[in-house]
Amino acid sequence: MSIKSKLLELKNTRAGLLKEAETALESGDMETHKAKMDAAKGYNDRIQAAEDLMAEQERYGLPTPEEKAGNPQLGDGQGDSWKMAVKSFAAAARAGFKVSKAQGDALQEGQDVDGGYTVPDDIVGAVEKFRDAEESLLSLVTIKRVKKLKGARTFKKRKQHKGFSTVAEMGKIPKVEGPEFTRIEYNIEKRAGFLPVTDELLEDSDADIAQEAVEWLGGEARVTANTEIVNVVKAKGGTDLKTIDDILNAWIKLGTPFRRTSSVITNDSGLMWLVTQKDKNDRPLLQPNPAHPEKLQLCVGPFTIPVVSFDDDTIPNEDTKVPFIIGDLKEGVIYWDRRKLTLTMSKVAVAGDFNAFEQDMTLWKGTMRDDCVERDGDAYVYGQVDTAGVGG
Repeated sequence: MSIKSKLLELKNTRAGLLKEAETALESGDMETHKAKMDAAKGYNDRIQAAEDLMAEQERYGLPTPEEKAGNPQLGDGQGDSWKMAVKSFAAAARAGFKVSKAQGDALQEGQDVDGGYTVPDDIVGAVEKFRDAEESLLSLVTIKRVKKLKGARTFKKRKQHKGFSTVAEMGKIPKVEGPEFTRIEYNIEKRAGFLPVTDELLEDSDADIAQEAVEWLGGEARVTANTEIVNVVKAKGGTDLKTIDDILNAWIKLGTPFRRTSSVITNDSGLMWLVTQKDKNDRPLLQPNPAHPEKLQLCVGPFTIPVVSFDDDTIPNEDTKVPFIIGDLKEGVIYWDRRKLTLTMSKVAVAGDFNAFEQDMTLWKGTMRDDCVERDGDAYVYGQVDTAGVGG
């Protein structure tokens, strides 16, 4: 059974339970109503998981079983769908990314008009693969694909159970707290930039034209997403960290709901500072993971904490203050991806000091749409080590 069919089956089952709950409520049978409601809620996580899986399959261009049956080559980058997308994209580039009235109408959503040439889904998938192949903070956060400009989703928060209360005989039993849910809104924003290209590019092969766009859009999308994630994390406010003990304390205070999936995330400057930290026996606290030597971990007393590092451009320093993110960003941050790219072209445009007409070149303007918000602020701590005057 395909994931799409399974998702439909789950939704139909939940709808049936909700209908039974409604009937029970109308008849006053509250016990049955509650049982049916609880059963229906039990399908929420499975449905969300199926939807997430479908979104990831679409995001990375994975073919469905039905598509594989129709075309065994799909998914290897050389299938008919990919070839058609490359051919269509190259033809659009040579024609100046002009938009037909029909396509322009299709891009309207309420009063918002995106404008420009909509990049085919197969090319968008290639852009995302190129984006994620390099150093990307998107690997650390939750990604949700959306189709609308504004909306909201419901998420279950991790929390610590408080257990049963002591109750006297014949006493009133207090309510036990259940799962905590939060409603998180998104508001998709437009991000844009331009790329100067030579007219000779349009004389190259279809594949070369598509590859130029994939590398440019993928690189810009990666840096854009990285910047948005860092800004969300920094908006929480920085905690001063002076020693390894401060980092350890921040990790411990996350509590068991987050500690087991948390790590220390820093940049190359932070990694160099960690390298200098040693225990009382002059042994380095930063060590390779014995099971995976390419990965690092911070070893402090009986605790080991995974360490993930990025370059200073991805997570910038603030003067002499080096960033340390301690926690689980999968729970802490959501990146809303509308998965929509548009392009326009001009041979006469002026952008800053660049004059396309005078310099006999062409400007490609690329536009992407996304949003990035905090999901659960309890899942992480943003701290800074001032390397100007901090010892071990």
